[in-house]
Amino acid sequence: MAIKSRIRTIPDYPKKGIMFRDITTLLKDPVGFRLVIDQFTQHYLENGIDFDMIVGMEARGFIIGGALSYTLGKGFVPIRKPGKLPGETVDQEYELEYGTDKVEMHIDALAKGTRVLLVDDLLATGGTAAAGAALVEKVGGEIAEMAFIVNLPDIGGQKKLEDKGYKLYCLTEFEGE
Repeated sequence: MAIKSRIRTIPDYPKKGIMFRDITTLLKDPVGFRLVIDQFTQHYLENGIDFDMIVGMEARGFIIGGALSYTLGKGFVPIRKPGKLPGETVDQEYELEYGTDKVEMHIDALAKGTRVLLVDDLLATGGTAAAGAALVEKVGGEIAEMAFIVNLPDIGGQKKLEDKGYKLYCLTEFEGE
């Protein structure tokens, strides 16, 4: 509850009928941010989930992923929007509500067989996470687990990702709210 209570809800953003879950209020709170990193760290240290590298989705996945890389002693690989990475990249397109978007990662970011913890702030439709997983797999990596601060189970991303065989860990959820 301590994490959930630090997340601001903004009604009707970005459009009418949407309840936007804004984690910036959680991140700016030093106790809230520490709770997030400590809970993720504890989960991964205590549950023996085997992975070699943390991959973070732009942009909030960088914040969480970078801190977890430090606490867990793992390397960090960013997945970025197109045109942001200097080396040779591989890309993955994914569906948005009104169109498509694309993400990229360096083609040499992961050695074949590297087990990955994919990190992002929020799970809604699952499109961004699925695109990130597809990139990891394109370069030869394997998804050990996906981690999110917030899950919005009513939107369907959790089911979509679990139906594809991915394991998920979420710190909190907003169900039907």
